[in-house]
Amino acid sequence: MRVLTVLALLFLIAAPLQAHAASGHDVSYRDGETELQGYWVDARNLPERDHKPAPVVLIVHQWMGLTDYEKARAEQLADLGYNAFAVDMYGKGVRPANTDEAGKTAGIYKNDPGLARHRMAVALAFARAQTGVDPGKVAVIGYCFGGAMALELARSGAAIRGAVTFHGDLSTKAPAAKAGDIKARIVVHHGADDPHVTQEAVDNFIKEMKAANADWTLTEYAHAVHAFTQKNAGNDPSKGAAYNAEADKHSWEALVAFLKEIFT
Repeated sequence: MRVLTVLALLFLIAAPLQAHAASGHDVSYRDGETELQGYWVDARNLPERDHKPAPVVLIVHQWMGLTDYEKARAEQLADLGYNAFAVDMYGKGVRPANTDEAGKTAGIYKNDPGLARHRMAVALAFARAQTGVDPGKVAVIGYCFGGAMALELARSGAAIRGAVTFHGDLSTKAPAAKAGDIKARIVVHHGADDPHVTQEAVDNFIKEMKAANADWTLTEYAHAVHAFTQKNAGNDPSKGAAYNAEADKHSWEALVAFLKEIFT
């Protein structure tokens, strides 16, 4: 399925990210000599009769590293009945203090797809090995930098059900080149006015997906710029990054429907 949807978003309403009583916990795992610290939440609100392993959704952070934002999304996903794992791309204690540091740290992985895909594969293996997880039902979502990392996992050919990116970079130094390279269903939520993801990048992504004969969906949100799901981005689109409540709401609703579809 190849779909390009443009939504005209006219009114702002409440965001889907709600306060949750935290029930998750930090978890340590390793990539060779690198210690990583993610955040795990077990699936909840499952029917009493349902004792089967539940699907797992990986959440990949934006360029500032793993924060309370990704942890809150993990709690939301657990409420929906999924195990949720907020992964750590950078390493335990590696949390950029400012945007300059964030750009340099994120660039390490953006400029080395092999490293990025390996780090994501480590997170995937960790998630699949946890108690209560159905290893055949896995998806990954990501925000900004994390969206790019979710796509790198899909481009690696990982046997996952889906990869979803929210206002993430669509470019890569190692694009999928032929049919079969991508096994996951791909969903992109993109701000139509995002100055950080150029139209050229969007066009190249579409060409890449077609070359790989991938199953992909691209939704563009009118009037939305970069970081449209993040309240801390402010409300001034002229700065290139700003929160957009309507785009946030609709993209989350689309994610919920997508996960239900691929895990049924």
